[in-house]
Amino acid sequence: MTLTRAWLCALLLIAGVLPADAQTRAARFGRLWDGTKVIADAVVVVEGDRIVAVGSGNAAVPKGAEVVDLRKYTGLPGLIDLHTHITYYWDRKPGTRPRGQRRLPAVTVFLAQENARLTLETGVTTVRDLNAGNDMDLAMRELIASGAMIGPRILASGPGLSARQGQPPDPEAMKKLVEERVKAGVDWIKVFGSRGGFENVDGTQTVSFDEMKAIVDAGHALGKKVAIHSYGASGVRDAVRAGADSVEHGADVDDETLAEMARRGTVWVPTVDHNRYYIDAQAEYGFAQGSDVALKDYIERNLESVRRAVKAGVKIGMGSDAVYSMFGQNTRELGWMVKAGMTNAQALATATTTAAALLGMPDKLGQVAPGFLADLVAVEGDPLTNIDALFTGVRWVMKDGKVVVP
Repeated sequence: MTLTRAWLCALLLIAGVLPADAQTRAARFGRLWDGTKVIADAVVVVEGDRIVAVGSGNAAVPKGAEVVDLRKYTGLPGLIDLHTHITYYWDRKPGTRPRGQRRLPAVTVFLAQENARLTLETGVTTVRDLNAGNDMDLAMRELIASGAMIGPRILASGPGLSARQGQPPDPEAMKKLVEERVKAGVDWIKVFGSRGGFENVDGTQTVSFDEMKAIVDAGHALGKKVAIHSYGASGVRDAVRAGADSVEHGADVDDETLAEMARRGTVWVPTVDHNRYYIDAQAEYGFAQGSDVALKDYIERNLESVRRAVKAGVKIGMGSDAVYSMFGQNTRELGWMVKAGMTNAQALATATTTAAALLGMPDKLGQVAPGFLADLVAVEGDPLTNIDALFTGVRWVMKDGKVVVP
């Protein structure tokens, strides 16, 4: 550590910015993708929960630093999963299904630590959780932030907003629901704008454009961004027109809507892979025979829309839509991004720089650079040449300057 850096650390300690046990560490990677470029023989210097320097070679290692030798691995920024349901927990007891288990909310929060652990093991250090009953995702957010629970950083929506059954559209009522959600302490507003979920791929729109617009305007006025779920094309179109910050799922999206998404900077989180998961796990769920036919058809329509979105310049974010036994597969969505025509680096950007910007944290997450939070991932293999390496090759993860995997 240079004298200048030593004095800086001392001042930060006095000011309370760094914890008293802050130590300079240097993580060394054979190659590092920092979110924008590749650095060979990279050295990432960490103090407390922040990255303070990024360099290359022996000269970049501060004197006296604790060295973490990861030179047989590829380094990446901590990844971001923009669509999870981290409190959807299944204990896998014989004779049970993922859905339908009943337990106290506090018990579910405790047990969902397994979902959090499995998420970290995929290299995901931040999630946006979109729909949890009883504000359980807010509870997990606080427990993780306080250090009482180990897991990814959570930005939470609590329960999503949906149309009132049997009632006519009521924008004013939707506005009041947004205000209630904000008072509850949510980070994001989630809206179920259409049918669709699990084996059901019915995309019928259920929330009107006027209601969507009222929700978005109310959320933005209160400083909260809005994510709108729509399996169908009309819901996607109205969500974009209403000013949603992100649109979740979606198939058969028309070219005019894609052009509007590109113009507005709307982020599309297509969640292609979650339907692949439902096909693989259909026996666990006890889906009706033949459900896989509709799921496969939806995957193809979903993917084709993503292909056209890539060509249209739409911002795309990685979201797994992980539930129950899907945790641990969070990053497999990136394989579909490559199939849709992205380069591997572009696919990784959907889980780093693009995702960080959507979350309003472009100066803290998604890159390995001085001043950013010390979220780092070491992968056996090179995801820049083989994206599949990321799915099984994560060997080490740091979050907020602390090693959380292994």
